[in-house]
Amino acid sequence: MDSLVTAAARALAAGDPLAALNRIALRDDPPALALRGIAMAQLGDLDRARQLLRRAARAFGPREAMSRARCIVAEAEVALASRDLGWQPRALAAARATLESHGDRVNAAHASYLEIRRLLLIGHVDDAERQLAGLDPTALPPALGTTHALITAGIALRRVQSTAARDALSQALFHAQRAGIPALLSEVERASEMLDTPAARLIDGNEERPLRLDEVERLRESDALLVDACRYTVSRGEVAISLARRPVLFCLAQALAEHWPADVPRNTLIARAFRTCSPDETHRARLRVEIGRLRKALIELAEVKATPRGFILAPLATQEVCVLARPLEERHAGVLACLADGEAWSSSALALALGASQRTVQRALDTLAESGKVQSFGQGRAQRWTAPTVPGFATTLLLPTPWSGN
Repeated sequence: MDSLVTAAARALAAGDPLAALNRIALRDDPPALALRGIAMAQLGDLDRARQLLRRAARAFGPREAMSRARCIVAEAEVALASRDLGWQPRALAAARATLESHGDRVNAAHASYLEIRRLLLIGHVDDAERQLAGLDPTALPPALGTTHALITAGIALRRVQSTAARDALSQALFHAQRAGIPALLSEVERASEMLDTPAARLIDGNEERPLRLDEVERLRESDALLVDACRYTVSRGEVAISLARRPVLFCLAQALAEHWPADVPRNTLIARAFRTCSPDETHRARLRVEIGRLRKALIELAEVKATPRGFILAPLATQEVCVLARPLEERHAGVLACLADGEAWSSSALALALGASQRTVQRALDTLAESGKVQSFGQGRAQRWTAPTVPGFATTLLLPTPWSGN
């Protein structure tokens, strides 16, 4: 590697893409193309970055497998930053194996972190944690140590473990300061802000107020019967009953909890659960069936008793009932939560992250666009969606970090 390419690589590792381009902007040899692609990615021109990295990967000969693997890793980093979650994990895994076989431990670890961050974005928290446990950040450069700590914080945030998240973010700040990369420091600061922004809303009788992540954690550890509209569970302490696949039952449980300790009229429950304003005998019969199913589902935590005008929730072994709602009262809050990271998402990536069909996500985006809450650019498969103003609530999605290869 000649001196200009070496100097450009060092500039990129230090987070100075302009200095790198000053040295290799007019060169078209494979190493220069790869570094130009990384520089364009750091400057935010992700489409141009992917084009340059693909050209570089094709230009490297069959004896330059390690250089080609580095290009694949860099392209995967760009795809993750542009929220193109459809890239093939097998190609990245093969590139990682190639780098490991050639002794490039730093970039092999970087490839592993990309795989883990993708798992975290699409909600596979257990798989992400399992893979993260196999990596030792102490033998890696500070930039990758920051990435490790940010991923640890992201896992803790998704599991509503505020203390663990705060400790991990402190480690991330320490490593980012050692790395001396301004973009990395900014990334840590943005992630830290999530701990101090509303993560949910508490509905307790007539009171409604926002909660930070640490307050949500304390509420879940308390003895209160908690109806969680963020995770679609009913819980008390360590006992949790998921109603995520039974939306009618959860809707009834939420309505009963919101009115506790009063009862809820039958017509109100029918309107909430079945979305009708003109109930008839068929709706009342169906309500009796669904209430019976709810009694059976909540048998460990509460009873559902009939009253002359409706039904009432009677918690067991506690005298407190709370409802934990999303921080934003919005039908498509999940889509907005994804877009809150400030990145441009494709509808296919949103569908993958939310576990919904692409058509369902597209309908939600169209509805939000009509009200001016999201905006798009590009056409066809290149269309991307962003939030014009980031909603003022926390998201547990991990933000992407800049390229930190050599």
